[in-house]
Amino acid sequence: MPHADISKQARSNARRMRSAMTDAELKLWNELRAHRLMGLGFRRQVPIAGYIVDFACSTHRLIVEVDGSQHARAGDAGYDLQRTQRLQAGGWTVLRFWNDDVLRDIDNVCEHIVRVIGKGAFE
Repeated sequence: MPHADISKQARSNARRMRSAMTDAELKLWNELRAHRLMGLGFRRQVPIAGYIVDFACSTHRLIVEVDGSQHARAGDAGYDLQRTQRLQAGGWTVLRFWNDDVLRDIDNVCEHIVRVIGKGAFE
């Protein structure tokens, strides 16, 4: 992944977020880390385009976000849409999963990630 200038504040925030992951983020990270999911390389809490995304696979320009219930509120949903559009404009594909989906059905979450990558949308 090409390196962009990242502010010290963004780096600090990302580092803090890596040490304070939610239960759902931690569960998904345990499936993604160390190339465990089909050999795909993911990083967690990565600064991209002015945002800190939950997980990113730079090889396939894929971002995976894990959202809590607060993301369903009108204001937060609008912010998420704007954020997703900006990331997509930068060439990234963004997948969003609810915390509950990750916690209760991690296998289908992982299958969906692999299925999206397998469609060739990233090549």
